[in-house]
Amino acid sequence: MSHGTAPLRILVVGCGNMGASHAQAYHALEGFEICGLVSTGSSKEALNKQLGGGYPLFSDFEEALHDTSPDAVCISTYPDTHEAFAIKALEQGCHVFIEKPLADTVAGAERVAEVAQRVNKKLVVGYILRHHPSWERFISLSQELGKPLVMRMNLNQQSHGRMWDVHRNLMKSLSPIVDCGVHYIDVMCQMTRSRPVQVSAIGARLTDDIPEGNYNYGQLQIHFEDGSVGWYEAGWGPMMSETAFFIKDVIGPKGSVAIVAREAGRTGKSDSVAAHTQTEALRFHHAGLDKNNQFLNEDTWINLEDEPDHQELCNREQRYFLKAIQEDLDLTEHIEDAVNSLRIAFACDESVRTGQVVRLS
Repeated sequence: MSHGTAPLRILVVGCGNMGASHAQAYHALEGFEICGLVSTGSSKEALNKQLGGGYPLFSDFEEALHDTSPDAVCISTYPDTHEAFAIKALEQGCHVFIEKPLADTVAGAERVAEVAQRVNKKLVVGYILRHHPSWERFISLSQELGKPLVMRMNLNQQSHGRMWDVHRNLMKSLSPIVDCGVHYIDVMCQMTRSRPVQVSAIGARLTDDIPEGNYNYGQLQIHFEDGSVGWYEAGWGPMMSETAFFIKDVIGPKGSVAIVAREAGRTGKSDSVAAHTQTEALRFHHAGLDKNNQFLNEDTWINLEDEPDHQELCNREQRYFLKAIQEDLDLTEHIEDAVNSLRIAFACDESVRTGQVVRLS
């Protein structure tokens, strides 16, 4: 930033779930100053009121970009606008924070990455779990289990009311295993630190409420070069079961580590955004046996003291965005990882649609 300590003027585009949380972060953090809120519907008015009012409101992104000349833009719109909005913002010389997925195609994600590099602006993708101390711990403990790893993860959401509207809107451009799967594919890649070699996936369309050709339940399987395997399952909609909807496990030769979310695992919580990020405790199971095949060690429970809520996670993401700009962090690997997890997720999508195993080059 040219003015030393002057706050970064940020335009908030998309005022739904995530957009509102990011706006709260900008509103509260000293390093930022919101210069406008943009949404096509009435969410911007609701958000403005929530923030105490007084922020300029816009219905049109390009008009807002032109009128406010921001230093940075936060994009939390539906995925089909991500690529175009990000490229426009970057080409106008803005830094960009963008919700995952980076774009709604792999080629689109690569284009956004290329533009960011060409104009030399920061591009940070909202991989919220990377800012979560207990997920970081989950990943580091997975490294103590030996190889190969077996990773089991799901997030089924019995969505209704407003959340079902959100999910249906998302399914106009993406399937649940792409939209949510990118987070967990990213986690698996961090756990194995190995190259994914092939994927297979299944899906089912359980409602006529979504576009033909899309599906609201999917399950993917990934094989890694080191022999590790992982699966991820995501289902959205009023018909989904809330039994075993929250599984986060990693197993290796020496034992297993699981996220145990007692609160998030209760019925009626599966479509709560706040519950998805809660971890509450990690259970470390040690596989070692004595000569009678009895376990040598009791399971270890790791209760996490630093347990940020959803809003605090967004605050941490935005502090990271600010730091990336102020300290000129090299985000090459960050962006490569975002494109890579999207590439793997779309390969899974292809597997659902073709019924074939997809090999990754």
